[in-house]
Amino acid sequence: FTFGKRISEFLQVIFYEDRNFQGRSYECSSDCSDVFTYLSRCNSCKVENGCFMVYDDSNFMGNQYFIKRGEYSDYTCMGMRDSMSCRMIPMHRGTFRMRIFERENFSGQMHELMDDCDSIQKRYRMSDCQSCNVMEGHWLLYEQPDFRGRMIYLRPGEYRSLRDMGVGPMNFRIGSLRRIMEPC
Repeated sequence: FTFGKRISEFLQVIFYEDRNFQGRSYECSSDCSDVFTYLSRCNSCKVENGCFMVYDDSNFMGNQYFIKRGEYSDYTCMGMRDSMSCRMIPMHRGTFRMRIFERENFSGQMHELMDDCDSIQKRYRMSDCQSCNVMEGHWLLYEQPDFRGRMIYLRPGEYRSLRDMGVGPMNFRIGSLRRIMEPC
């Protein structure tokens, strides 16, 4: 039993209620603010084309997980809550550019990045990063150095605070960031 419209050339990701691609499924080729409108739970998925951010809450909130082309047969982190959402990451061809700021509202120390940074503390001697302006490309910000820990997806735009980045009430400190260069 499958919900959604199947058009193979546009198909991006299929979510399944059970592990190992079993149970009811939902095919998604664009942003979806609540996957659980179509499924009662999600424990596996197949990304047939592209890259997505999966959020463990509706409306693109909560912890974020980057998934790209491949099979995720036991993706239990997606089945832990009562809601889930996903956002398609468009392929970016061209340069990447972002300005990071030490404090909210684009104040304090500022640095412009065009490549990955495995530690903003070591490279820029910044104690914190509270706002940013993504001018080109799509980026992942990580909680810890060396691209580890929880992550935040950012697309082009101005982010005056961590709340604007979608962090919400959780305690989050940016330790590293990288460009999304996978073929999405």
